[in-house]
Amino acid sequence: MRVPLSWLAEYVDLEPGTTAEQVHAALVSVGLEEEDIHTFEISGPVVVGQVLDFVDEPQTNGKTIRWCHVRVAPEGSRAADGGDDVRGIVCGAHNFFAGDKVVVSLPGAVLPGPFPISARKTYGHISDGMIASARELGLGDEHAGILRLATLELDPPVGTDAVGLLGLDDTAVEVNVTPDRGYAFSIRGIAREFSHATGAEFRDPAAAPELLRGRPSHTSGSTFPVSIDDSAPIRGRVGASVFVTRVVRDVDATRPTPAWMIARLKLAGIRSISLVVDVTNYVMLELGQPIHGYDLDALRGGITVRRARPGEKLVTLDGQERTVDPEDLLITDESGPIGLAGVMGGASTEIGSSTRNVLIEAANFDPVSIARTARRHKLPSEASKRFERGVDPQVAVAAAARVVQLLEQLAGGSADDLGSLHNTSVTPDAIQLPAGYVSSLIGVDFTDDEIESALAEIGGAITATSAGLSVVPPTWRPDLTDKSDLAEEVARIVGYDRIPSVLPVAPPGRGLTRSQLLRRAVAETLAANGATEVLAYPFVTEQANDTFGSPVAGRVPAVKLANPLDGTVPYLRTSLLPGLIEIAKRNLSRGLVDLELYEVGTVFLPAPDGAFGSQSLPPGAALPSDDVLSGLNAGIPAQPQHVAGLVLGNAIPKQPGLPAVPAGIADILAMVEQIGASVGLAVEPIQGAHQALHPGRTAELVVRRGVGDVPIGFAGELLPALAEEADLPRVVGVFELDLDLLFDLAPQQLHASAITAFPAATQDLSLVVGAEVPAGDVERAVIDGAGDLLEHARLVDDYRGHGIPEGTKSLTFALRFRAGDRTLTAAEASEAKLAGAARAGELFGAHIRD
Repeated sequence: MRVPLSWLAEYVDLEPGTTAEQVHAALVSVGLEEEDIHTFEISGPVVVGQVLDFVDEPQTNGKTIRWCHVRVAPEGSRAADGGDDVRGIVCGAHNFFAGDKVVVSLPGAVLPGPFPISARKTYGHISDGMIASARELGLGDEHAGILRLATLELDPPVGTDAVGLLGLDDTAVEVNVTPDRGYAFSIRGIAREFSHATGAEFRDPAAAPELLRGRPSHTSGSTFPVSIDDSAPIRGRVGASVFVTRVVRDVDATRPTPAWMIARLKLAGIRSISLVVDVTNYVMLELGQPIHGYDLDALRGGITVRRARPGEKLVTLDGQERTVDPEDLLITDESGPIGLAGVMGGASTEIGSSTRNVLIEAANFDPVSIARTARRHKLPSEASKRFERGVDPQVAVAAAARVVQLLEQLAGGSADDLGSLHNTSVTPDAIQLPAGYVSSLIGVDFTDDEIESALAEIGGAITATSAGLSVVPPTWRPDLTDKSDLAEEVARIVGYDRIPSVLPVAPPGRGLTRSQLLRRAVAETLAANGATEVLAYPFVTEQANDTFGSPVAGRVPAVKLANPLDGTVPYLRTSLLPGLIEIAKRNLSRGLVDLELYEVGTVFLPAPDGAFGSQSLPPGAALPSDDVLSGLNAGIPAQPQHVAGLVLGNAIPKQPGLPAVPAGIADILAMVEQIGASVGLAVEPIQGAHQALHPGRTAELVVRRGVGDVPIGFAGELLPALAEEADLPRVVGVFELDLDLLFDLAPQQLHASAITAFPAATQDLSLVVGAEVPAGDVERAVIDGAGDLLEHARLVDDYRGHGIPEGTKSLTFALRFRAGDRTLTAAEASEAKLAGAARAGELFGAHIRD
């Protein structure tokens, strides 16, 4: 909300010389957030001038300029810049005449931009200043010609300071208005807040006597017919609780908007459109009540406020034809829809230059209904911004009267008795505030007088009770609904500086849970080994879920968002890999060709049947029942923690004397091994298959248990076709593990292995097996057969070719044997090795290579 200080000063006392910074400080002290300070950014001599004469001079570039003589000071006087009273000025505009009074920026002035003005030679003349347009002065977007003061119905003396004349010397403070404080979207609300902060006298513009006298006594249908017909209210709340109409006749819609109003609207962030529209916008900013004006002669019959019917269309003021939704609240007449209630009016009843009679509407609409309509049509407006935050239902009558007043004063109109008043709003419910509650909640010893004074200052009606206070909040504060809200208001009004700064004491015996500790260990292990942690958005396409969410092709159950941030990725992820691939693609496109990435995050796995429990959401303002909560909880999909990694490019870059070592599945399996070690488990790869990974270069990741292998994830190289589709290199290594399952399998405590002083015995074992037998299975058999003396086994060679039978391969394992209580003999090591070979022969027909 932007608040011009001159406007603010009309309704609250500002000390002479009060700066924008001081106003900001005062408003911050009562909980508003400062944003910015706005001015017209004009300085130096900018004065009223009068065109004495001019000569049109065609130029060789096809343009015609005017060489003008302009009086910028009374005859015989020195100008504001100390120069002559008559200046020669070159001007490219042609919309003025001799005798016109205009705004002249003399040398030394600076216009918004910044655009400094100086005497300069142009088109063969010395142009000693500039005749300004409204756009150059910051008053609007109009740049078709210079600003003629006669169009503003101004005839000031030559030499008058134009900055003060046009209100360009004003300043506006901007504050951020949170959704719960819609009353601060008005000069009225900000003036009240400034009064709270400083104690300055506040004068409520809605309580002005001349507006109170203008209150209509009509009921709906007694004069101008208005009906509220909401047959499908949202959450049981009728769309309109207040609807006031007033009529002003014989309006001259062609009259100019006064300069002071244009300046205030501009500083407040609203451009001037036309006098009648500017008046409605002005009152909206002043009182916080959105106003809409209709060309009364274009209306067909009375007004009905109702929900839209299927297939209805409406052309709004922005010229767009919109198909309305049955949930939209419409303003209609006998011809059909003429406006989206609380959002934007319709083109059919738009006020134009030929409008003579104006119907003014000041209404109060249901915030939820207006918010949904504005978002559905992607049509945010100043009106909807206020309605969806809550508008004072009692200000509508005063706002309509204020519009009538301004149209009489500025547009020459006359108020008509025709009008109507529909008001079904209710007084806010009283809030019970127990004695001592405020002090106990805030932690400050407030006196009873301080509490009552603060609540009275915000407009509350206070009644003492045996248990404390009963407080009826003011109608402009719909955010005050319970005792904690009142306690916050007391703290805010009395002063946040009264609240002591006390650091909370952490309760003993608490810390990270086992799951948190293990998750942190996994992330730190990967980072310590050179991988970079990333965070991807959890939103993906249906195809991505189907590709990575299951090892086999088919439809994967997934959660589809009802209102996704991006319509192209409406599903919650069932795998972390799509996000990692997207991040790798982005980094690769920026020249980072060697990547080792990982993410620890949540995936979303609904039930296979796709059931999501209760589909109906409770109203936002209602407490859901236990049954509703149970249904909602039952619909929450499983959300296990996963960890995934990706490598591409080179694991070791090229160096002098050392070629580059490309990254691949070996690096991925090393990352998996590190993860397992960090939680005290051995994660082993076995031959596997996955639709997104390269056949033959895919491993299923398992943890060995006595009853069998427990699958916990997969690893491998991305299919070249998928890598190419993502603009990645041909070789991309990936893995994904279910961390929740891994943690369930992990030991409760990690124990360090004992370090023995006895030496190891190393031997190699070469076995010939069928080419189709996985090397990992053979290694397992060797380990099982060798027994406890085998400390470590590693595959070091896979040979196929001359010297062994066709259809077979030779697998060589490096074995290390050690005993914890003695030095092994070569015979003991050989015996264990042969036992391992025997076990492999028993299972796979392996024999020792000759």
